Amino acid sequence: MIDSPYLVPPGKKIRLKDFKPDDTGDFKDRQDAEYQSKKNLEKVHELQDVIYAQGKHSLLVVLQAMDAGGKDGTIDYIFSGVNPQGCQVTSFKAPTPLEKSHDFLWRIHAAAPAKGMIGIFNRSHYESVLVERIHSYAPKEVWKKRYDHINAFEKLLVDEGTTIVKFYLHISKKEQAERFQTRLDDPTKNWKFNPADLDERKLWDDYMAAFDDLLERCSTEHAPWYIIPSDKKWYRNYVISDILLKVVKELDLEYPAPIADIKNYKVV
Repeated sequence: MIDSPYLVPPGKKIRLKDFKPDDTGDFKDRQDAEYQSKKNLEKVHELQDVIYAQGKHSLLVVLQAMDAGGKDGTIDYIFSGVNPQGCQVTSFKAPTPLEKSHDFLWRIHAAAPAKGMIGIFNRSHYESVLVERIHSYAPKEVWKKRYDHINAFEKLLVDEGTTIVKFYLHISKKEQAERFQTRLDDPTKNWKFNPADLDERKLWDDYMAAFDDLLERCSTEHAPWYIIPSDKKWYRNYVISDILLKVVKELDLEYPAPIADIKNYKVV
């Protein structure tokens, strides 16, 4: 677990209203943050090559946010330079009939990264204590048990060699409105607009309460949550790159040893 002002301390009561979505930390200049983000990611991309070659560790990055929170943009910026053979992105939409016929973690477990891989979840198993809770797709006696199921599932992954880091991209309601309006105004972004998002926006307070509960109950020593200020995309990118680099550096990484007599070979 990486120490950070944005860490949700395990076992502590938290409320999102106490975190500033427009925070920019100590940076006074956007260019300085972008420069540091670039340096962080260069190192992350170097270390990802070792993760893939070594085949010993797996890394799972979980992204959750309100609509227009920046999940796609984060994935594009943070992971655009990694070896695509060692990275997989899974976007969880509404479950299919087959997925509904299994337990709520069945499709999640199937998407967990193998050793040597970085897996990114664009939305995740936490939808089962968000959308299903808010829209009553699952009764309270079902979804209230899922926090413990999720914690146990994540502990299983960690015990088997997966490092988990979870980012909640924290935007303000005002920022969401501006991003929705951009999707309406910019022809190149019209395809992103979904009228259903406006219906979900009306449930903002319900979502905040649900996020408060899941962040508080599911930030653990083995799979911590970080609340990332995301009104400013450049600062969001910096904070995530900084935490991610520290997480990867903590892994026991080294390239596999070459074959014993490698020096005896010559290319002719």
